[in-house]
Amino acid sequence: MRKKGYFGQFGGQFVPELLMPALYELEEGFNTIGQSPEFKDELTDLLHNYAGRPTPLYFAKRLTEKTGGAKIVLKREDLNHTGSHKLNNCLGQVLLAHKMGKKNIIAETGAGQHGVATATVCALMGLNCQVYMGVEDIKRQQLNVLRMRLLGAEVTPVTSGTQTLKDATSEAMRAWISTVKHTQYVLGSVVGPHPFPLMVREFQSIIGREVREQITRFGLDEPDVIVACVGGGSNAIGIFFPFFHSNAELVGVEAGGYSERIGDNAASINYGKVGVFHGEKSYFLQDENGQIIPAHSVAAGLDYPGVGPEHAYYAESGRASYVTVTDAEAIAAFKLLSHTEGIIPALESAHAVAHAVKIAADMQKEKMVLINLSGRGDKDSQSLQTEEGRA
Repeated sequence: MRKKGYFGQFGGQFVPELLMPALYELEEGFNTIGQSPEFKDELTDLLHNYAGRPTPLYFAKRLTEKTGGAKIVLKREDLNHTGSHKLNNCLGQVLLAHKMGKKNIIAETGAGQHGVATATVCALMGLNCQVYMGVEDIKRQQLNVLRMRLLGAEVTPVTSGTQTLKDATSEAMRAWISTVKHTQYVLGSVVGPHPFPLMVREFQSIIGREVREQITRFGLDEPDVIVACVGGGSNAIGIFFPFFHSNAELVGVEAGGYSERIGDNAASINYGKVGVFHGEKSYFLQDENGQIIPAHSVAAGLDYPGVGPEHAYYAESGRASYVTVTDAEAIAAFKLLSHTEGIIPALESAHAVAHAVKIAADMQKEKMVLINLSGRGDKDSQSLQTEEGRA
């Protein structure tokens, strides 16, 4: 990191002046309360006894046999309480907000998993919870909307723009500006103004730290390749960061959508340009005038026109490579893992599965490809039926 809040040239705090005191307060809270032994002990206890961590490493034997190449191993974040990696971050952020004296929590969500995780921790800690969600995502993620409401959260529909994650994030940020005194915004990915990208990465790094300990039972110090899906990029940074100084190849998989044409995908590193949006400098999908354009992915959690600044730095420095997987390839991988291992992945995670299977087939059998299986797929059954109906 070149300077505070930056990863190389990416990051920063490009926000209205009214929001700066809240960001300073959050940074101070994270650097003091969040680094205290008491906070860390309480968070560790919650991760273990409430979330059910550590999540296991699972050797996907039948998938490996079908692929015919390197061993394929899954980091089972789908077994984390609430069904995805999102709870790791929410436990950390909501616990911090609680200790900072905040009574109200707001959040954004696309696939609904971050909303469910936020609502879960707010219920646990007795805090009010409001989740902003695009109308389009509400339609395709009705199960998670029901779960949020059952947990006591208010789900606020967002009708502006594309009515997806981008617009939900914008509305949540606007709401925070007017309520900062008693409210904390719990951002769901490694995006936004500093300190969010750094803070979310720290809470999600539990994934990679566990892998470092677990991988030894396979007789290895590290996997040969680590593959994770990338929208904003929290699950990927969570497993990449602890292996930054290793020899493991790091591969992020962006949503290729329908095609390479701008507007048909959500692959901001592959098809976007450097710009500023949602308080950060990073790669974003933009038109010729620099305006942010709508993204598309069959996976609601990847349907975002930008990527976290640390991923932009990893891409620019060459430490990680970023590829694309289309909607059709992700759906095929969704079915493949379900049929071979009895594990139904989230459509987001299926993007990583698709690429991992592709590269594993060309690798030697003694090599290992590790997939961060970021979430489970019961939430996607309705949208998958819709996609198949269109085919």
